[in-house]
Amino acid sequence: MPMETVQTIASRMSQSADTIPEEYIRRDKEEPSVEAGDGPVPKIPTVDLGEADQEKLVKAVAGASGEWGIFQVVNHGIPDNLISRLQHVGREFFELPQEEKEVYAKAPDSSGIEGYGTQVQSDPRGKKSWADHLFHKIWPPSSRNYQFWPKKPTSYREVNEEYARYLRQVADKLFRSLSLGLGLEENVLKDGAGGEELQYELKINYYPPCPRPDLTFGVPAHTDLSALTILVPNEVPGLQVFQDDRWINAEYVPGALIIHIGDQIEILSNGKYRSVLHRTTVNKEKVRMSWPVFLEPPMDWVVGPLAQLVDDENPPKFKSKKFKDYMYCKLHKLPQ
Repeated sequence: MPMETVQTIASRMSQSADTIPEEYIRRDKEEPSVEAGDGPVPKIPTVDLGEADQEKLVKAVAGASGEWGIFQVVNHGIPDNLISRLQHVGREFFELPQEEKEVYAKAPDSSGIEGYGTQVQSDPRGKKSWADHLFHKIWPPSSRNYQFWPKKPTSYREVNEEYARYLRQVADKLFRSLSLGLGLEENVLKDGAGGEELQYELKINYYPPCPRPDLTFGVPAHTDLSALTILVPNEVPGLQVFQDDRWINAEYVPGALIIHIGDQIEILSNGKYRSVLHRTTVNKEKVRMSWPVFLEPPMDWVVGPLAQLVDDENPPKFKSKKFKDYMYCKLHKLPQ
């Protein structure tokens, strides 16, 4: 019997007028809402990563990371046609028959996150998100488990390996600017987050059309566990960011990458950079997809506020702990 995914539920519901199942419905303040607040709606910053003036680039990256925790980058150096191919092979995978996708399913008793499925973490109230996903590591090469890399389409592996090579260059440039923005040597933040052992984990999010997008989320409000998240969106809007006490829709910028500051950078910077609170809404008529890559420390890597940023006037705001312990506490909603 095929596994019950959001895609199969959406396909079944397209033949009827039923509302979505109760376990997907969010109540009260959790429900999706339009932008609120007085005055003009601010826009998520856009940074030109090709800026030749390093001082100007560092100021833009650091400013956006401290004020917003999120920004979009253009002129990032990843060819447009490679991003298009990345999106194409991802869409092709989700368009395969259900039994072919299930070949890559995460085992029900697995403690890992790699594979095809629906829920990443359990909700204590049994609530589910309106999304399916495919998760696998793309860097370093030694971390790749090709068991979870689709064989169809046939170009999937080639495209994702090429994307990983380009993405590392973008990540290194971001880490350099973030370090310099704190008045540190350019390698400090990357080294603090795992250095060359950083794990690059790709997640393809698939949000099928939803008959009641006002009642559910693709992903509820959260901050990312990662150091950085580098995301490719498709043209269907849905990402919302919490800023100035309101939810703000992320504008689609063709060809741009969306950069999230994650929890580990907030910890390393002792709160000078902000891990962004964000969520994902769904669309009534269109499929929304996204391709985030989470840059995470190895499981036994200890992350804490950098010594250079801590003194009597700036005591540590976070505990130092192994990444696996931080992850366990967050996924199980335990105090850090």
